[in-house]
Amino acid sequence: MWRSSARAACVVCQHLANGTYGVRGKSPLQKLHLVSRSIHHSRHPLSRFQRLPLRISAQPFSALNHLPLRSSKLLLVKHGSQPHRTFWLARVASRLLKLRYLVLGSAVGGGYTAKKTYDQWKEMVPDLTEYKWIIPDFIWELDEYVDFEKLTKALPDSEDLAKLLPDFDKIGESLRSLSGFLTPGSPGDTAFRATEQGSEAEKQYKKVSDKEKVDQLQEELLRTQLKYQRMLERLEKENKELRKIVLQKDDKGIHQRKLKKSLIDMYSEVLDTLSDYDASYNTHDHLPRVVVVGDQSAGKTSVLEMIAQARIFPRGSGEMMTRSPVKVTLSEGPHHVAMFKDSSREFDLTKEEDLAALRNEIEIRMRKSVSDGCTVSTETISLSVKGPGLQRMVLVDLPGVISTVTSGMAPDTKETIFSISKAYMQNPNAIILCIQDGSVDAERSIVTDLVSQMDPQGKRTIFVLTKVDLAEKNVASPSRIQQIIEGKLFPMKALGYFAVVTGKGNNCESIESIKEYEEEFFQNSKLLKNCMLKAHQVTTRNLSLAVSDCFWKMVRESVEQQADAFKATRFNLETEWKNNYPRLRELDRNELFEKAKNEILDEVISLSQVTPKHWEEILQKTLWDRVSTHVIENIYLPAAQTTNSGTFNTTVDIKLKQWTDKQLPNKAVEVAWETLQEEFARFMTEEKGKEHDDIFDKLKQAVKDESIKRHKWNERAEDSLRVIQHNALEDRSISDKQQWDAAIQFMEETLHSRLKDTESVIEDMVGPDWKKRWLYWVGRTKEQTIRNETKNELEKMIKCNEEHPAYLANDEVTTVRKNLEARGVAVDPCLIKDTWHQVYRRHFLKKALGHCNLCRRGFYYYQRHFVDSELECNDVVLFWRIQRMLGITANTLRQQLTNTEVRRLEKNVKEVLEDFAEDCEKKMKLLTGKRVQLAEDLKKVREIQEKLEVFIEALHQEEK
Repeated sequence: MWRSSARAACVVCQHLANGTYGVRGKSPLQKLHLVSRSIHHSRHPLSRFQRLPLRISAQPFSALNHLPLRSSKLLLVKHGSQPHRTFWLARVASRLLKLRYLVLGSAVGGGYTAKKTYDQWKEMVPDLTEYKWIIPDFIWELDEYVDFEKLTKALPDSEDLAKLLPDFDKIGESLRSLSGFLTPGSPGDTAFRATEQGSEAEKQYKKVSDKEKVDQLQEELLRTQLKYQRMLERLEKENKELRKIVLQKDDKGIHQRKLKKSLIDMYSEVLDTLSDYDASYNTHDHLPRVVVVGDQSAGKTSVLEMIAQARIFPRGSGEMMTRSPVKVTLSEGPHHVAMFKDSSREFDLTKEEDLAALRNEIEIRMRKSVSDGCTVSTETISLSVKGPGLQRMVLVDLPGVISTVTSGMAPDTKETIFSISKAYMQNPNAIILCIQDGSVDAERSIVTDLVSQMDPQGKRTIFVLTKVDLAEKNVASPSRIQQIIEGKLFPMKALGYFAVVTGKGNNCESIESIKEYEEEFFQNSKLLKNCMLKAHQVTTRNLSLAVSDCFWKMVRESVEQQADAFKATRFNLETEWKNNYPRLRELDRNELFEKAKNEILDEVISLSQVTPKHWEEILQKTLWDRVSTHVIENIYLPAAQTTNSGTFNTTVDIKLKQWTDKQLPNKAVEVAWETLQEEFARFMTEEKGKEHDDIFDKLKQAVKDESIKRHKWNERAEDSLRVIQHNALEDRSISDKQQWDAAIQFMEETLHSRLKDTESVIEDMVGPDWKKRWLYWVGRTKEQTIRNETKNELEKMIKCNEEHPAYLANDEVTTVRKNLEARGVAVDPCLIKDTWHQVYRRHFLKKALGHCNLCRRGFYYYQRHFVDSELECNDVVLFWRIQRMLGITANTLRQQLTNTEVRRLEKNVKEVLEDFAEDCEKKMKLLTGKRVQLAEDLKKVREIQEKLEVFIEALHQEEK
């Protein structure tokens, strides 16, 4: 037993020695103890097998080469001694235990390395818990309601499925026998030669039968193809219904979670932002979209409606209905709804009332976008359509291309449509959906030449032939339709060619009925039976799938390039801003408007902080400037011509009563309104030092003008003011000497001012005096000389009678004229009267000023009602009454201003600012300049870049 164990150990060591690879030199067995090597004695059965040394050209390196072998003698062992055998066995066991530790250590190290590698792989896997909301909640609960084990057991085995398949070996043998039968020299050839002597009728019968078999095979193939096509459509319909159920069930809790926009919605927002962006700095919109072009009435709108699965566009018989580009964003959703970009209303496309309202709204928007004198517009109407089973893409429906401008159209309609179509098609990443009417002659097509110019290689064009049902009926040669679909009839090239049917020409047809009619037509069409058309080239469903695939392929290829272009544009704009406006913030038009709005509101509030004294001083001064001429000319001068004080006072009272009833309240309100405008304008226009920004001047002026235009003074203010003014003017009692002196001072200032104005008028009439003529070397004109002589003659008359009345008598005019003619001066009577008016006015004012000086000490006599006194100061009392009326009126107007009108004006300003905030055109007109435009470009470029980056990230996540 011990010997057999020793032999087994020796065999294991020998195998370890022979199985070691990558070691140069001798086996590691040499490192064993001498006792272990001594086991290989001559009687051992394995001792005669010696390992040959490795002889290879390049041997692997090993550290065992550096271990020197010790030469030692073998110990003599007696086999008959049992203790010696036990010692050898212990040695071998110890070596084997060392090998076990080596193997165990390697296993532990390998396990640790494997675990570390597994942890690294686990960390590399992205955390998808954030996207758990994408999967509906009920998906996680399916295992509670569905027993998957029973389903797997119920499914047939692979062997049972194999039995259902045809026996391909037998089919191959049948084909080989048939081939051998028809090959010359085969046994079948003998049979053919044996029957050559048959009648010609039999041969003809066989040919006919073979042809019928071929036709039968083609029909069978077509039926099979249509059968599977119907099965596929049925499955897709069921899948659509299931997806709708899933979306509706998940839609209940989608608002409870974090709502994220779909990929196509994010892309549509990018396109909307780009459409509003004024392309500067050579950065153009090259993002993909599907551009639908075609001749007028070719069926563009119908194809788009079939893709959107709703009759959403207005329709007309032969007239132009698409008057502006319409961008339609298709996306999948639980409900079939439509919504405009700038509106929150949802149109339910399953209800006919909402469909009619949507068509009407689109037509209204188109007509509003068209300017006066034009037929089409370049303004884009943005519409989004969501529904179950819709292919995600962005389409732009353009106005139909026309060949002739008819009556009622603008003369440039044709050129405008061509320019709009070219503007959209020249985008190198736009997919051109070229719509051609199949029911008209191909030679009448206009759009095909236009498309071939914009995309000569056809790398982004998809050709669609509409109204194929009418084409099959009307076209004499069906091969002509085949040439169109194969791209051989038109010079243009395309990625793909499709044939569709979009209805029977009835506008009341539903989408479902059109689909059924389209499927029924192609099932029975000779074009498909005769293999002129392929199954994947027909129906709008296949068209929408192909367009969607092409659209997303183009998006993935171009969106990052566009993002890089806008990144470069942003860098250029930021650099330009830093160089031109280093100390200013980058405020766009809306932000500047908000800043100006706050400044304007602060200035309006400043009106309420004006002191009452300031208001009253301005109102009193302005009102007197407005009414002083009337008081002097129509009240004071006529009253002063009277002979006694009673007549003077009576005349004054009558004149004041008439003035108060008719003119004075209205004049006072006008003065108050003008004063409010002036103060408001002063606060709006005054510069605030370094903080003043002249970029707001146009906006502030527009807000001021519009607010004043909207403001209306309270109509009842005049009635209350009339009563107050009438009571003030009726009072004649001056209570103290201070008021008397104030009235005299007011009278003197007024008379001095009028005297100065009168002397200025006389100087202009008679020319410069002798001092100015000598100092400034100026002379008088002939008329001025005549007036000067007339003035001198009239002054002589006044000196003779200082109490002369205000008007000249006719005999006095004749006397003055004759005296002047005696000195050789011919003068007209009208000139004499005109000169007299100014000369007498100056004389009267000087006389009134002298009388005013006498009345300075007349307050004592006034208190005694001028009894026993030759001094009469009724004119001073008149000016006191006027002065008091001015003060009371100014106080009343000030109260009305501060309590009512300033607040109403502030309200008007706020309304104007709100209206301007909603009017983008008004803001663009009032806030202009290079600084504003540069800030606007920066804002839009940043917005576009950020949206593109978000979209690209979402696109990459979807691809993963």
